[in-house]
Amino acid sequence: MPAKVLLNAELDAYLPLVARGKVRNIYQVNDVTILLVTTDRISAFDSIMSNGIPNKGCLLTLLTAYWSRLLLAAIPGLRTHLITLDLPKEIPLGLRDQYVNRSMQVQKLEPFKIEAIVRGYITGSAWKSYQADGTVCGIKVDPGLRESEAFPGGPIYTPSTKAELGVHDENIHPDKAKEIVGAKYAPRIEELALTCYKYAAEYALNRGIIIADTKFEFGLDVATDEVVLMDEILTPDSSRFWLADAHRVGETPPSFDKQYLRDWLTSEGLKHKPSHSVEMPDEVVIKTDEKYREAFKKITGADWETGFDVS
Repeated sequence: MPAKVLLNAELDAYLPLVARGKVRNIYQVNDVTILLVTTDRISAFDSIMSNGIPNKGCLLTLLTAYWSRLLLAAIPGLRTHLITLDLPKEIPLGLRDQYVNRSMQVQKLEPFKIEAIVRGYITGSAWKSYQADGTVCGIKVDPGLRESEAFPGGPIYTPSTKAELGVHDENIHPDKAKEIVGAKYAPRIEELALTCYKYAAEYALNRGIIIADTKFEFGLDVATDEVVLMDEILTPDSSRFWLADAHRVGETPPSFDKQYLRDWLTSEGLKHKPSHSVEMPDEVVIKTDEKYREAFKKITGADWETGFDVS
């Protein structure tokens, strides 16, 4: 098994630690710039596993940079918070190999306290909700849908709360999201989330992957009063990727994301256990690693180790 796993960033001696999330450590570079370091930690059902996926942080960071470049070129008026993948000068030379390709210098924003989820296909919690009462996050959708079917009217916006670490996110109606972020910004967040998803879904489908759903996060540039796309973008951690050739309505298709881990946790009765209390067996680590790598290669056309120009 590959042994290179970074479970925690240890940069506190060089930059002030702002926060430690499920997967990322956040450091302050200066008044307007922060450093996002993506570790190899992995979470499912709001619980962080005690072991990680080798080099997952590098893959997620490079894929985010790839999507950022594509979306900026394709969507007029879109802004992302990515500044550079270069490490700040404060990181010592002897540590740089550990953090290169897993770190992004990004613009400091005021995060909106919701997750902007877009669903193109009915699956997961949306399918369970639909089976129960014919709605998804309180939104009435067409009757007679089958699992894994595309929403007939196109993708739908189904936000959730952005809970503190260790607390479960909650699916909410867009009207509730408007109350949280404010009527001024809610329409723009929804518009950008749907536009980004539609572009990315078509792009990925041409490469053999269905993006069934994904989660975006946005922040406010206080200086310009603009909504800005932030955090990870369209990765296997934040999205549900299916193999297009294997998609069958009424069935759950093979996926390239955390579903293998979720399925193992469910089968073992380990859902929602306290963080760091569950260790993945080697088989789950290896299979998850393989799926993430395959998703990266299908989308970008490259192995993550080979890299590509993200300028």
